[in-house]
Amino acid sequence: MERPREIVIHHSANRPHQLLGGDRELVLFAALLSAMLIFALVTWWGIAVGIALWIAAVAVLSRMGRSDPLLRQVYVRHVKYRPFYPAKARIHGAPVSTPKAWR
Repeated sequence: MERPREIVIHHSANRPHQLLGGDRELVLFAALLSAMLIFALVTWWGIAVGIALWIAAVAVLSRMGRSDPLLRQVYVRHVKYRPFYPAKARIHGAPVSTPKAWR
């Protein structure tokens, strides 16, 4: 009896890209905002607020990354959906207008 062929898929090829436990792009954007705040104000309280913003953002994003690493992608896809898709007879059929109560 022959066994089916097995292919090893490494975890690194299947994991979402994260930095400091959060979504990589959001963490880098938070770092950029914090650095802009620090270098724009150039005061002690500006530095303190920038560091506090960085720590708070990393804490929130790492918690978000632990609960669902793909949360940002799911939210962006959700926002792109329209609230109503009118029914059509065919692909190139004439579009039906939406009822005024649904707009």
